Amino acid sequence: MWIDDGFKDYELLDATGGERLERWGGYTLIRPDPQVIWHEPRRHERWRTADAVYTRSRSGGGRWSSNTLPASWNVSWRDLTFKVKPTGFKHTGLFPEQAANWAVLRDSGAEKVLNLFAYTGAATAVCAGAGAKVTHVDAAKGMVAWAKENAALNGLDARFLVDDCIAFVDRELRRGSRYDGILMDPPSYGRGPNGQVWKLEDDLYAFVKKTAGLLSETARFFILNAYTTGLAPSVLRYMLECLIVPRFGGRVEAGELGLRVSATGLILPSGATGRWMK
Repeated sequence: MWIDDGFKDYELLDATGGERLERWGGYTLIRPDPQVIWHEPRRHERWRTADAVYTRSRSGGGRWSSNTLPASWNVSWRDLTFKVKPTGFKHTGLFPEQAANWAVLRDSGAEKVLNLFAYTGAATAVCAGAGAKVTHVDAAKGMVAWAKENAALNGLDARFLVDDCIAFVDRELRRGSRYDGILMDPPSYGRGPNGQVWKLEDDLYAFVKKTAGLLSETARFFILNAYTTGLAPSVLRYMLECLIVPRFGGRVEAGELGLRVSATGLILPSGATGRWMK
């Protein structure tokens, strides 16, 4: 399991009873987490005084209850700054477990990077901060606007596009575009602009195969994340070994990303990642 213990502005203080207690900079949040199926005593005092609590609704979604939380605030990872805020779907705009991948991206040496399903652009900022020219693609206009804010906070720039990732990759292949590094965080389920259905288990292999065609002869990495699905890390490893290693060589590793629980020392699993590295 891959863990980054260097994210000083984030800490998973405790986790029990289907919830996690987290410190995001100077604020403490309680959020639901389906992985936390154990019911141990709450060990941390901030359970009683958290700044905000997210409660799920029976009709879907949920809401935040808070009297002290600002609309947004900033947190830092190493020398980068990111804007976080509570959203209607329990998220804050940042996945701290991804810091284990950010460290790899920062040292990759890639000069031209494609970030697909790129969300609020933490990885985009990491790659741009390391000197890469980054193309950031996400279908959600609001997420791309947020990613631009994160880049601006750090004095960085990238090519930001509101676009369907599959359609974009098809056009890039026709144009003959190439990238030294590619990363993607595809959803488990979604619909394209023309109503076409995306289902991760059915469509991921074909999409990774297609996207691998955008790798340059000097390619440095291909990173594939899977959050809310039953795909094991070994599945991601086999996929990258089949689709990339025969052409480029290199090595593939895969594993779970994790967050250390301060109160217990246990590691909370937080998704799977496969990495091809040259």
